[in-house]
Amino acid sequence: MIKTYKSLTAIVMATVLLMASFVMSPLKIHAQLDNLSAESAILVDAETGDILYAKNADEALPPASMTKIMTEYLVLEAIEKGDISWDTRTEISELAYSISANNSFSGVGLRLDHEYTVKQLYEAMAINSDNATSIALAELIAGSEGEFVKMMNQKADEMGLPDAKFVNSTGLDNKDLNGKHPEGTGADDTNLMSARSTALLAYHLVNDFEEALDISSIPRKEFEDQEMVNWNWMLPGMDSQNFEQFTYEGMDGLKTGFTDLAGYSFAGTAKQDNNRLISVVMRTDSIEERFNQTAKLLDYGFNDFSKETLFEAGHQIEGESTIPVYRGKQDSVQVESAEAIEKMVRNGDQENYSVSYEFDEEMLKDGKLIAPVEKGTEVGRMVLTYSGDHDYGNIDTEKEESFSVPVVTSEDAEQSNWFIRLFQTIGDFFVSLFNSIKGLFS
Repeated sequence: MIKTYKSLTAIVMATVLLMASFVMSPLKIHAQLDNLSAESAILVDAETGDILYAKNADEALPPASMTKIMTEYLVLEAIEKGDISWDTRTEISELAYSISANNSFSGVGLRLDHEYTVKQLYEAMAINSDNATSIALAELIAGSEGEFVKMMNQKADEMGLPDAKFVNSTGLDNKDLNGKHPEGTGADDTNLMSARSTALLAYHLVNDFEEALDISSIPRKEFEDQEMVNWNWMLPGMDSQNFEQFTYEGMDGLKTGFTDLAGYSFAGTAKQDNNRLISVVMRTDSIEERFNQTAKLLDYGFNDFSKETLFEAGHQIEGESTIPVYRGKQDSVQVESAEAIEKMVRNGDQENYSVSYEFDEEMLKDGKLIAPVEKGTEVGRMVLTYSGDHDYGNIDTEKEESFSVPVVTSEDAEQSNWFIRLFQTIGDFFVSLFNSIKGLFS
């Protein structure tokens, strides 16, 4: 009997420990994220824009060379418009040459009186974080870096980057340029972006110009007579014992940054099982820490979240999926969602999502659809609501306000024949008359 009791006790204890491990694992991950050494951080799903985690994400800080993400975007946009091509050739200005000749700045050593292609300059900027090539590309596109800065800020407004302020194309602090800062900016000015704005900028880059990742994912590349080494040590294929500890599966971008004022920052992106995440860490204490903190963020995203179809296309809310029809052969018509609702959902959080209808009042007469109505007519929206404790919103402010999909009719509603409509009109007249008289006496 004693042996049986001990065996039963052991089984119970093992079961309790196993259940505790399932309960505690997410809490441990949250504790690690709460203790991120980055001053500011954010994690975003690159497809939906859902924010999976945020820490001081709206604090505007110097982004250092993460500024170059905007420069990259404008270069790729100019190529898309046909203003330049990858094969366009250009010489280097005295300004760009002086920056390249300064050993305190990242550079590949550009030469005067020598032509470089846009592809060469872009690769040096994206892989080696070269500052002079950033300036050369800015001058090629806008005529001067000062004019290019105006383009950067205009594009920031278009993208909805609320706190972004660009003062040069490189991310260097203007005070370090010894008076060679762009016209229209101050000698002590510096670029500013929050983690949220940086993530939104990266979100636009990877979704609008996915080819940017073809270059940002290159570990090493020859630039004329020298080898460039990518500053992103998390890339697979770096082929060095110095980098192996940082390699991260699916990592293919995006941009590191460092100045004395900014500290060590990194906007990273990785793709696993068809899910792409974007992470940003700002003001970490070392090169190693910016990658360690990025790995924590990405591990949390890939391990604790999954892409879920919460509500299929054609979903109907029980008891609410009919609308009365005015002057129709039938009294009502069925409605359903036209699209599925997909979200990055935290494990175990599915039950906290629900939906409701918001019908277009302009299409209704006294709460009824006016016949005839064709199948597939949009009559409103199905709005998603979350009631849990882990909602950080969406990187896209329009989606953040309310996430919804169209609601459409799932069948035709034919108009009743003229004889029935005549009696309906007469009936409507007397009902209206009765209500008017009733209103006078009341």
